[in-house]
Amino acid sequence: MTSNSTRKLIIGLHGVGSNGANLAPLGSFLRQSTPDMDFESPDAPFSFGNGPGRQWFSIDGVTEANRPQRVVEARAAFDQVLGDIIARHALTSNLDRVALVGFSQGSIMALDAVASGRWPVAAVVAFSGRLASPEPYAPSETTRLSLIHGTADHVMPFAESEKAKAALAKAGVSAELHTLPGVGHTISQDGAVIAANFLLTAFGARA
Repeated sequence: MTSNSTRKLIIGLHGVGSNGANLAPLGSFLRQSTPDMDFESPDAPFSFGNGPGRQWFSIDGVTEANRPQRVVEARAAFDQVLGDIIARHALTSNLDRVALVGFSQGSIMALDAVASGRWPVAAVVAFSGRLASPEPYAPSETTRLSLIHGTADHVMPFAESEKAKAALAKAGVSAELHTLPGVGHTISQDGAVIAANFLLTAFGARA
């Protein structure tokens, strides 16, 4: 694919037990809201052992203690997926025109991509996420971050986004947190609007 200097790329990262196609409605909305952006939502590289769907890392027996190591072990496969997509869009040398939009486990991987310093993209939107990366953090201070989380999320508690914001802000990342009262573990319409507006602003700031 030939690079077009006016176009940006959004990569959607789904949650555990899901697949890339489940983010298609979000992709359609973001493309309508931000017409100069392309959207891709790949399948995670690993099968979900407890049913259909895919996962970025196994959650079997996962604990607070072992989750960071699982994230580290997932990096190589994750980076391969991202690298292939970005190369197809001829943006390997233009990560300032790339954004990651994750949900749940996809947000864990998106936040890790930033926290580890591996992917200095323009922006990250993390729906219902948590920061599970091992320290020390080495983020690009030019990446902008939006955390979007419902207060009624019983799968990934809202407090995880609060902790992520504090930790990444301390590490130098410009982070904002959007609270969605009464929203559970999902991407709501209000959340999608927040994400679209944030991406327009984030890319505009780097134009």
